[in-house]
Amino acid sequence: MKTEPQRCVCSGPVCAKLVPIFTSLSEEDLVLVTSLVKKEFYKKGQALINEGQISNALFIIHYGKVKLSKTTIEGKEQILHLLMHGDFFGELSVFQQNQVSNFTAYALEDTEVCILNRNDLALLMKKHSDISVKIVQEMTNRLSHTENLLQTLATNDAETRLAHLLTYFCEKYGKKTPEGIEILLPITREEMANYIGVTRETISRKLSKFEAEGTVQVDGKRLIVKELSKLYLIN
Repeated sequence: MKTEPQRCVCSGPVCAKLVPIFTSLSEEDLVLVTSLVKKEFYKKGQALINEGQISNALFIIHYGKVKLSKTTIEGKEQILHLLMHGDFFGELSVFQQNQVSNFTAYALEDTEVCILNRNDLALLMKKHSDISVKIVQEMTNRLSHTENLLQTLATNDAETRLAHLLTYFCEKYGKKTPEGIEILLPITREEMANYIGVTRETISRKLSKFEAEGTVQVDGKRLIVKELSKLYLIN
């Protein structure tokens, strides 16, 4: 069950301007966006929306991390996307009323989201066509990511699957350091296994192999990719 909403600590229109789809709005329209959104707080592990549930809103992540996943016919979890601050989901509801969600969204950590009603967003899109363009661009990026994921899952090579996942983490969460690209892994090894369709033991074994080869350095949830070029070669 979702917890009661908590007070948002964002600073009004300044917060809205940090969301990529709203960066081009005027101060007046940013104030309008801020007045229209409903803020909700979710504890780690809670579902923001369930697969099969009707939604007429856009969810924008204010802080925290969210995973979008489906349940396979075998009853296993298949992670589709990982989202963080400024990312959004539920965009299909913008184009079709009473859209049924084809995924479940879970909070990976304590998370606050700004929820924008479909009708309110439609009015903003009529006034600012670039919002529509940015939403479509993000939908295209996610479709490309899903296609790449499906292509990766089509191979039986566990190393290729893991290399693909780690390069994705580098692009989305990586921070350059003198040692290499540092990642604070956003999901558990069990969830990594679900993401790429292998076992948890395989994840641990392949990470150990990459570490022995000098490609990565693993310290709990902290992982440093020392040789990104090697991952691209595997990938």
